[in-house]
Amino acid sequence: MDFRETRTDKILEYLCRIILAGTLVFLIAYWSRIPDQIPTHYNAAGEIDSWGGKGMIWFIVIMSWVMYLGITFVEKYPEIWNTGVKITKKNAEKVYRLLKYLICTSKLIMVAVFCSLAVFSALASPLPAWWTAVYFTLLIGNAVFWLVRIIIARK
Repeated sequence: MDFRETRTDKILEYLCRIILAGTLVFLIAYWSRIPDQIPTHYNAAGEIDSWGGKGMIWFIVIMSWVMYLGITFVEKYPEIWNTGVKITKKNAEKVYRLLKYLICTSKLIMVAVFCSLAVFSALASPLPAWWTAVYFTLLIGNAVFWLVRIIIARK
């Protein structure tokens, strides 16, 4: 099924690209001020529990881009998506559109999370205490929101 790109699709895509590019620009501009040792892992409370060399920050950046590109690729092929509901001629367009929104919004959340981790690592700063709770709430809330809409749309 081929989707026409909606305004929402474009906005979500541009937000991902802005976050990715902004993080890259920040790291390049801030590079000389990044400490030689940066956090490479945080526990659930946001406390730093592992340190590594400054160059490790590029691993986070590369992973952000790999996830972004991988999810963007998957978005283009709805026939490989696991819908969780029976697809009929009557519901196909609506269910696939809702699944695309689920994928696109999840991609935006993941990009924002990984890029924020790169920035916090560059600043050698612990994560705010609320960070993990907000991240999981956004990710799970997003999935529940779209899955409920997909279940309703299957009829």
